[in-house]
Amino acid sequence: MRRWRVWVAVAALAGVTAMAGCRAPAGLDGNLTDDWPPAAAAVQFTPKAGDCHVDPEPSSYLTSYHPVDCARQHLLETFYLGTFTGPVAERETPPPVGSAMLRPAFAECDAKATAFVGGDWRGARLTVQVAPPSPGGWQGGSRWFRCDIFELDTADGGSAQRHPDDHPVQHTGSLRDELKGTSPLAFGCLNEDRYGKFEQSTCAGPHTFEYVGSWTAPDTSYADADRDEDGAHAKCRTLVARYAKVPVDSTLRYRTGTSYLVPAEEAWARGDRGIRCFYWSGGPKVTRSIKGGGTRALPVR
Repeated sequence: MRRWRVWVAVAALAGVTAMAGCRAPAGLDGNLTDDWPPAAAAVQFTPKAGDCHVDPEPSSYLTSYHPVDCARQHLLETFYLGTFTGPVAERETPPPVGSAMLRPAFAECDAKATAFVGGDWRGARLTVQVAPPSPGGWQGGSRWFRCDIFELDTADGGSAQRHPDDHPVQHTGSLRDELKGTSPLAFGCLNEDRYGKFEQSTCAGPHTFEYVGSWTAPDTSYADADRDEDGAHAKCRTLVARYAKVPVDSTLRYRTGTSYLVPAEEAWARGDRGIRCFYWSGGPKVTRSIKGGGTRALPVR
């Protein structure tokens, strides 16, 4: 009965309103919308390549977008803007951070990062991330993605590679062309400290490791990233051989030891599949680079 009474009351009110609407009050023309100002056009937010940021989050909200001068301390730098296309661009929401849908964007950022820093960014304490628009920006039509790069605090050494570091640290100045010359960020020649972290050394000084390059791992789960340790070391030995210019033959395993570094779990989720490879002396300190040294630098032991 209550539901029926409500209907009667609404019907009665509608009748009263209809009768009252037959005559417009003084000063009104009966059109409720003709005097409203037009709605403002939606303004799309687009970040800028070359901006530096103190917020390292891998997303881009207008409310939290406060770029700073790269000459000041910051945590990351946007070096390129790409555009989502195809089925990803047709989604109703932006691709989630860490999802497989961002892999093509990461591949684009990967290539652009190498050009930006002037060298192999995986051969340095650097990492790359993709930052898509916020859900609101996506609804407004934004289909760009940011390519960001940032400096890592440390890199885990040969005995600590199970727990790689992905923490950005304060950096001053742009990373553009950072690796074109000598850089304190480049791995180069290294030792392990007491905590199993890599610490850089000059190649003319005593050291036990040297970065030789990276190879791309299959697109598997992170748990399976380095399950095939023998296979990983074999690939790294091949990189050592190319770097030092020695034959890839049955004696190679007697010329060099190897160590490798798997990307951090966060970096793996972003799309980084680059396994970093290092020559390892096997214990004794060496005092020169093995690069191009041939069999004199890497004799059979």
